[in-house]
Amino acid sequence: MMSLDVLTVVGARPQFVKAYPVSRALRERHEETLVHTGQHYDELLSDVFFEELALPTPDYHLEVGSAPHAQQQATMMRRLDHVVAAEEPDAVLVYGDTNSTLAAALVAAKRGPAVVHVEAGLRSDNWEMPEEVNRVLTDHCADVCCAPSERAVENLRAEGITEGVSLTGDVMYDAVLAVRERAREQSTVLADLGVDPGEFVLATVHRAANTDDPDRLVEVVDGLLGVSLPVVLPAHPRTVAALHEHGLYERASACLHLCDPLGYLDFVRLVETAARVATDSGGVQKEAFYLETPCVTLRDETEWTETVDCGWNTLVGADAGEIVRALEAPFEASDHPPVYGDGDAATRVVDAVSELEAGVHARL
Repeated sequence: MMSLDVLTVVGARPQFVKAYPVSRALRERHEETLVHTGQHYDELLSDVFFEELALPTPDYHLEVGSAPHAQQQATMMRRLDHVVAAEEPDAVLVYGDTNSTLAAALVAAKRGPAVVHVEAGLRSDNWEMPEEVNRVLTDHCADVCCAPSERAVENLRAEGITEGVSLTGDVMYDAVLAVRERAREQSTVLADLGVDPGEFVLATVHRAANTDDPDRLVEVVDGLLGVSLPVVLPAHPRTVAALHEHGLYERASACLHLCDPLGYLDFVRLVETAARVATDSGGVQKEAFYLETPCVTLRDETEWTETVDCGWNTLVGADAGEIVRALEAPFEASDHPPVYGDGDAATRVVDAVSELEAGVHARL
């Protein structure tokens, strides 16, 4: 089997987690060049993940940083175009639904390498979410769509995408399984924060729909403040800025356990030991599901619909009363079906990449 040259593009915390199992599996069979766009550039959102997960040092760091969507996307595309031209990869591999993902997919589609989209086929059906635009357009650029679930395959089929689709499962499940025991053994985050297992709520709030809308942010904060258990809130920089801007920081910091963003091991430990998780993050919804912690999602819809269907996730939007009711309602353990695979998704992703071999080299 001929080895392929694969250029992997990451830029944000969830992508570092997903790359952890995939890069290990990929480098056993192919050559990988790793590009970090710098979309997440803060040490607590970026460097600590590379260190804890022993990810390879990026071959390129594009240092794009924060900017309005169009400006950030344009800067990424311009810099990625130079990288793709210099490296001449057989395939460009992207994850999820960030601006980094779409930028790399568009550059590759125009330059010629095959596009491999890991986490393809997800749909929230909310076109006001930048992430929905990114994921849909990336799927339609992709030569290989690695779908995490049967429903994701069905979503692709409904849009006419049937060639190059592989049902791989979710690579984030691989990552959670790989670090869970290490988190139990090494993390001291519970003692550091002064909380006990099963006696706190873990919350994350970072999505622009919540942080940039003062009415929604007030409802989310009021909902978290209304919970009887202590609430731990690792605060994304966007969230901290929004709390200050809308005059909510003092209330929130007085009553919630506000802390800096956490490394992956500490975060996994908190998810596993929390009584409930409240989040607007797609990745955290999944981590809660994999670690069998009931989740309350601070959004009106989710792309991870299977978690709602099987009873482990409740959508509440930004309504303080609904947030409190959902977080304090008794939870009766439902079935926990393996809707996102068996924890061997990375191998299946690499299998799908390997199937490109003949076609890619013929194209070149």
